[in-house]
Amino acid sequence: MDKVFIEALEIECVIGIYDWERKIRQPVVFDIEMAFDNTRPAATDDIKDTLDYKAVSKRLIQFVSESDFGLVESLAERCAAIILEEFGVQQVRLKLSKPGAVRGSRAVGVIIERQRTA
Repeated sequence: MDKVFIEALEIECVIGIYDWERKIRQPVVFDIEMAFDNTRPAATDDIKDTLDYKAVSKRLIQFVSESDFGLVESLAERCAAIILEEFGVQQVRLKLSKPGAVRGSRAVGVIIERQRTA
């Protein structure tokens, strides 16, 4: 299956379980791969036939910037659900990184893979 990807999408949000984290906005970074059959858009060269990665990015920016989760796991699940449900993607692999969350590491986070059930 072909993949459409978004790499290093950085969005600021409230995320974390500590009191100080609940008072500030922190960056989270997304790397996303979405399974999509690219044969039709390749043949037609028409944006309406493809998975619009700009629309996906804008939707995630809107959702994440307004979100208020304690765990990156919760945020990752909601974002994967949005991609599957709103954009007709059959499968998504989403990596959510929280830079600077652990001293000495560049980032920590989760990688999840989800498929549409119906």
